[in-house]
Amino acid sequence: MQAVARKASSLAMFVPRPERDLLIAAAWLHDIGYAPDLVDTGFHSLDGARWLLRQGFGIRLSSLVAHHSCASYEADERGLGSALAAEFDREESPTSDALWYADMTTGPDGQNFSATQRLAEIRFRYGPDDLVTRFWRKAEPELMKAIQRTEERMAAQPI
Repeated sequence: MQAVARKASSLAMFVPRPERDLLIAAAWLHDIGYAPDLVDTGFHSLDGARWLLRQGFGIRLSSLVAHHSCASYEADERGLGSALAAEFDREESPTSDALWYADMTTGPDGQNFSATQRLAEIRFRYGPDDLVTRFWRKAEPELMKAIQRTEERMAAQPI
């Protein structure tokens, strides 16, 4: 999470100024649903987002966590797509794109990857028949669009 948050901090200049802190907070919290005490459904995006709401975090932050990195595809594979969609709105924005970019260009040990390398790492780690590999086969085109939109924003606003 630390590496994803650092990357999100470096991307903050490519989202609207009022959204920058939100992006960084979402990056820090995007995988909080993996914490053993928070597991309810076993789907970390939904479990984390629900916990954030119960703790008084806003719906927007909770929704960014709920839907980070093509989570709706994984939710569908787990039979939780309806619950995710009913409880949390999915947005397509520079902020959500940057969150996905930060997450999906960072390896599990903080490595800096391209999205293609990250997807290859996931497929290798989980194996060809795992639920995670299955959902990424379906989600990859949508992820790559978010990555491309972020890269275009970065190119349009040089540092």
